[in-house]
Amino acid sequence: MLDTDFKFGEVHSLAYDVEPNSEKVQFKNVFNNANGGVVLLAFKAGQKLDTHEAPAEVMVNVLEGEIEFTMNGTTHNIKGGEFLLMGANVPHSVVAKADTKMMLVKIKP
Repeated sequence: MLDTDFKFGEVHSLAYDVEPNSEKVQFKNVFNNANGGVVLLAFKAGQKLDTHEAPAEVMVNVLEGEIEFTMNGTTHNIKGGEFLLMGANVPHSVVAKADTKMMLVKIKP
């Protein structure tokens, strides 16, 4: 079963569906099902997500801004228009180098 607040057949702007908030990183689910999902995140510059793991393969797609994405001890600077692929259960962290909006595509192995 698909879980979403968006309607099929309607056009949406990913960059406007989530906005940074100075109190905490913002998350907005586009959709989820048993196989994975898509989530939007928005960071103010300096906000971070501490090291964690995801039980899915992930496409980290930066829409606007820039992040420092560290996985397996390697740090990548990812800017708007760029993406990175990551395997399931890989320890990783994120630090926003600027106000940033990103989309995660999650697919369970």
